Amino acid sequence: MGRNVGRNAHNRLTAVAVNAKKEPGYYLDGGGLYLQVSASGSKSWIFRYTLAKRSREMGLGALTDRSLSEAREIARKYRLQLADGIDPLSTRRMQRQEALQGNKNRRNFEQCAVEYRNLHATGWKNKKHADQWINTLTTYAFPIFGDKDVSAVSKGDVLQALEPIWAIKPETASRVRQRIRAVLDWASARDYRTNHDPHLWDQVARSLPKTKDIKKAKHFAACPYTEVCSSIQKIRAASATETIRAAIEFTVLTAARSGEVRGARWDEFDMVGKRWIIPGARMKAGREHRVPLSGEAMQILLARLKARNPSLLVFPSDRGKIFSDMAFTMLLRREGLDFTMHGFRSTFRDWSAEQTAFPREVCEAALSHTTKDATEAAYFRSDLFEKRREMMEAWAKYCARP
Repeated sequence: MGRNVGRNAHNRLTAVAVNAKKEPGYYLDGGGLYLQVSASGSKSWIFRYTLAKRSREMGLGALTDRSLSEAREIARKYRLQLADGIDPLSTRRMQRQEALQGNKNRRNFEQCAVEYRNLHATGWKNKKHADQWINTLTTYAFPIFGDKDVSAVSKGDVLQALEPIWAIKPETASRVRQRIRAVLDWASARDYRTNHDPHLWDQVARSLPKTKDIKKAKHFAACPYTEVCSSIQKIRAASATETIRAAIEFTVLTAARSGEVRGARWDEFDMVGKRWIIPGARMKAGREHRVPLSGEAMQILLARLKARNPSLLVFPSDRGKIFSDMAFTMLLRREGLDFTMHGFRSTFRDWSAEQTAFPREVCEAALSHTTKDATEAAYFRSDLFEKRREMMEAWAKYCARP
């Protein structure tokens, strides 16, 4: 975004135009107010603004809950706050917390989810399952409505959490839906959620593609390696925080998994040796993985080091926590990049196979793939680090080509 919302022309949309919008995307009304149309066709209001050189985005509710005129009035109120130097997103969060503190019988969604997990954890198979249960909500639900009063969580909030992953991660999305429902039902039984809507889940189900449609749904392809440079340029110019933009580019340059980058800590990096040592506990295969860092990857780290805050994370959120994968996915969608973050690993693998002469073993080692052949694994113990360094330098140069 990078521009003041006050410069936008107002009232570009009409009620008829809002109802007619079908293509997924963001449609500007003016003054920072956008209509968002999701891949499933549901519509919601988004307010974007820039304050202290930071781009922010906040949801204003679903079209089914708020009309165009109502959304405009809310956006106008937030613009007045911005004119006084007040951050409307921070203010809204503070008001919600104050409201919760004012009534001990009230909880936000995250508090209810944690309490539900703690009460039911003893009946689950093991601690790992309990952690996985809460982690899915931490990743996909909490960033959307975790700090919202559980009574105020609407079907629009639920859809906003589910829609980005419904087609591309159907099993995960199904689990997230089940767990959100379990928390809301539990909160209703405890009288924490006072406005129980008996039609909520029927309406959510009708708003999402059917199971048979999911199987036929278009899976977002990996970025063709011929387009990786232009994609990085779009990411650099995107309306997102510098941290998210840097993290996505670093993910591409290192061919790492998104979760490995989002959880990267400063103590994992050898800045002198230009290498990143990811501990086994954070790796999918459960074993340590060394990543040679190209000159371009080092530049990103050095820039992050200059702007380093007290967090141990290299790419922390504004709250000093690990970003959700959805924060990255939403940026890609806004920029019209129909790829998944994980797909960039396929991009790298296709490039290494078709555009270089590096052996297959080197390419697979760069992705931390384990060999399935037991005999080969027994004799092939090297991680080919120096050969991989040469390959990652070539990959970084390719990504930065004119």
